[in-house]
Amino acid sequence: MSLGVIELGLALMTRWEPDAKGRLTKAAIELFAERGYDETTVSEIAERAGLTKRTFFRYFTDKREVLFSGAEQLAEVWVAGVAGAPAGAEPLAIVAAGFEPLAEIFEERLAFARLRAQIIAANPELMERELIKLQGLAGELKLALVARGVALDAALLAAQAGVTVFSVAFARWVQQDDPEAFRRLLAVSLEELREVVTPSR
Repeated sequence: MSLGVIELGLALMTRWEPDAKGRLTKAAIELFAERGYDETTVSEIAERAGLTKRTFFRYFTDKREVLFSGAEQLAEVWVAGVAGAPAGAEPLAIVAAGFEPLAEIFEERLAFARLRAQIIAANPELMERELIKLQGLAGELKLALVARGVALDAALLAAQAGVTVFSVAFARWVQQDDPEAFRRLLAVSLEELREVVTPSR
């Protein structure tokens, strides 16, 4: 076997490694933070990850989706929490039943989440995309509530309220340094919502 063939084989092995999607995501976040979202290209992301541009498009439709590809997992986990909520619970409590599994996911991602939030906040296009994703999440929660027998209007209100609580808690979480604080901040934000809706007399 010639040296060139051996080198080619090693190069291919280097490019084919487990968790290519994770490597691409990490590379993209790093480059967005270093150079800015608009200034970063797909080719640069692939190069930083040690992968090909073709591999990038196997996982993402464009560089924007690197920041939003976790939305499906978020929805799945939350909807599963809604489905497992105790029978007879009021709508907002059903939505809040998904907070615990969400907190478990996010506890390991504070550094990533903080960088992602900063990148999105600096780009109006990405902020618009974030709002669209959150509305889609609220829509899935509404359907999950309706499937449990919650009236449509109540389901819509509870779903929107749940997403608002999540958004407020998330914004607070990425501004502090305790990865495990997300669970507590979700509970605090939920209680604050309840106080706003039904203030003590």
